[in-house]
Amino acid sequence: MTFARVLATEFLKLRRSKVTWLTLAALSLGPLAIALMMWIVREPGRAAQLGLLGKKADLSGLTATWPAYFSMLTLMVGIGGMLLLSFIVAYIFGREYAEGTAKNLLALPVGRQWFVLAKLVVAAVWWTLLVVAALAEGLALGAALGLPGFSTALVMTAVHDALLAAAIAYLLVPVVAWIAMLGHGYLPPLGFALAMLALGNVFSKTGWASWFPWSIVPLYIGAIGQPVTGIASSSVVVLALTFCAGIAAAIAQLRWSDNVQ
Repeated sequence: MTFARVLATEFLKLRRSKVTWLTLAALSLGPLAIALMMWIVREPGRAAQLGLLGKKADLSGLTATWPAYFSMLTLMVGIGGMLLLSFIVAYIFGREYAEGTAKNLLALPVGRQWFVLAKLVVAAVWWTLLVVAALAEGLALGAALGLPGFSTALVMTAVHDALLAAAIAYLLVPVVAWIAMLGHGYLPPLGFALAMLALGNVFSKTGWASWFPWSIVPLYIGAIGQPVTGIASSSVVVLALTFCAGIAAAIAQLRWSDNVQ
C-alpha cells in the first residue's frame, strides 16, 4: 500500500509538467526527419528544386524502402532514446533538488527505497508511451509515403527490435538516477550520460563492445557494423549487473542522505 501511494504521488507530479510534452515532441521529430529523408531519396529532383538536397549530399547508401525505414527508426529509438531517456530520469530524480523538495522526501516516515523504485516505474511508463507513440507515428508516415517492401513479418521484427533497444536503454538509467541524486540536480546525470555515450562509441570499435553497457545498444541495432541477430549472454549479464547495481546505489544514496537544504 505504501509503494502504491508513493507511485500515485509520483505520477501526480507529472500532471502539470511541460517536460512530458517536450519529450514527446522531441521524439516525434525523429520519424518526421526519417520520413523526409525517405522522400528525398525517392524524389531527389523535386527535393533539389525545393532546396532540401545539397549539391554535396551523398544518399547513395540509402533506399526508400520499408526495411531501410525501419532500420533508421530503430537507430532513432536506440541511440537517440539513450540520451532522451537519460534526460527523463535526470528530470524525475534531479527536480527534487532543483525545486527544493528533496528535504520533504527525507522527512517523510516512508521507506526511502520506495521513492527510488516509484520514480523508476514512472520513467519506465513514460518511456514506453513515448516509444509506442513514435513507432505508431513512424508506421503512419511510412504508409503515407507508400514505401515498397511492406510485410507483416517485417513490421513484427522491426517493432521487436525497437522495443528491445528501448528496453536495453532503460536498463542503464538506474545509474543515471544515482548520479542525479549524488550530484543533487540535472547537470551531473546529463553530463554522465553524454560521457557514457562517447565512451560507448570508443569501446564499440574494440573487442570489448559486448562488455561495456553503453556499447550494447549500438552493437545490437547495427550502429557499429551490421546488426546482430541476438544479444550475447555476456551482454545480458552485464546489463543485469548494471541495472541491479544502479538501483542499489540509488537506494543507498537516498537512504544515507542528509538534509542539506
